[in-house]
Amino acid sequence: MFRKLYAWTLSWAGSRHATWALALISFVESSVFPIPADVLFIPMCLARPNKAMRYAVIATVTSVLGGMFGWALGHYAFDLLARPVLEAYGKLGAFEALKSQAGDAAILVMLVTSGLAHMPPMKVVTILAGVISFNFPLFVLSAIVARGLRFFALAWLLRHHGERIVAFIERRLAWIVLVLLVVLGLVYFAARSF
Repeated sequence: MFRKLYAWTLSWAGSRHATWALALISFVESSVFPIPADVLFIPMCLARPNKAMRYAVIATVTSVLGGMFGWALGHYAFDLLARPVLEAYGKLGAFEALKSQAGDAAILVMLVTSGLAHMPPMKVVTILAGVISFNFPLFVLSAIVARGLRFFALAWLLRHHGERIVAFIERRLAWIVLVLLVVLGLVYFAARSF
C-alpha cells in the first residue's frame, strides 16, 4: 500500500499541474494550512531533479508571500478571524501567554526556526508577528532568508543526491513510514496539550 502511495505521489509530482499546486501549498502553509509544502516539494525535486532550483524559487517566493498574508491576518484581522477560532478551541489563554512573552528577539528566532525546521509552525509565527506588530521589513527579510535557505538547501541535496535518496527510501519505505507515523503521533499529542 505504501509503495503505491509513494509511486502515486512521485508521478503526481511530475505532472504539469504540480508547479501550481506547489505554489498554492507553499502560500497557504505559511499562513493558514497545516500541511508543509515539503510534502509536494520533495517528490517534485525527486521526479525532476533538473528543475529543483526552479521549484526552490517558486516555493520560497510563494511561502514568503503567504507569510506576509499571515502577518496581515494577525495585524489587521486577528479579532475578526483568529480570536474566535482560538476561543472555540479553548486556546486563547495559551496564545495570550505566548504573545506576552514574544518580544522582537523571540519572534525573530521563531521565524528562523520555523522557516528552517517548521518549529513552531510557520503560520503560528506569521500571525503572532502581525499581532505584536513585528517590524514588517525585518519580518519579510527573515522569512526570505529562512525559507530560502531551507528550500534551496533541500533542492541542492535532492538534485545532487536524489537517486541515492530514492534508493534509500525505496529499500526502507516501511521503516520510514513507521517513523513518520510515530513522529506525527508525538506532534499530535504535543499540539493537543498546547
